[in-house]
Amino acid sequence: MSFELIKKVNESQKKANVVDVRSGDTVKVHQKIREGNKERIQIFEGVVIRTDRKNSHTSRITVRKVASGVGVEKSFLLHSPLVEKIEVVRRSKVRRNYLSFLRNRSGKSARLRNQDFDRDEVNSIVDEKAEAEEARLKELAKAEADAKAAEKAAADAEMAAKAAEVEARHAEAK
Repeated sequence: MSFELIKKVNESQKKANVVDVRSGDTVKVHQKIREGNKERIQIFEGVVIRTDRKNSHTSRITVRKVASGVGVEKSFLLHSPLVEKIEVVRRSKVRRNYLSFLRNRSGKSARLRNQDFDRDEVNSIVDEKAEAEEARLKELAKAEADAKAAEKAAADAEMAAKAAEVEARHAEAK
């Protein structure tokens, strides 16, 4: 009973579609950063050296880059609301899931062999549920705008009738 409830909650927290990220990919991770009451998007670009629990709601990738001669690694939960989007820049041919050997290498020895892939197809995420919701919201906004326009037209007609009545009274008074 409780297992089903946990599974249901986990599924509700999952994002509908996530980019297929693999070890060896060079990715740009767009992450929301909150500083005080301001929020901004920060991009972290590097090589994915590890992917964990791909089909779970706790799926995670570890991205490594070298910044100012120092290796920096960050782990990102794919279904986190703080991860805005993940963009695959380059795909490389690797034969293992955990590329820990890259930590000990620098320069040319840290290169990975590129693999051809369709960048647009990999990075395009089609979320039918979100698109249907967006279409529904557009229809609601259009209906609301039409109702406001009709209400304004009725108010204008009423004002015109009052103006004509006032004009008629002025004409009678003269």
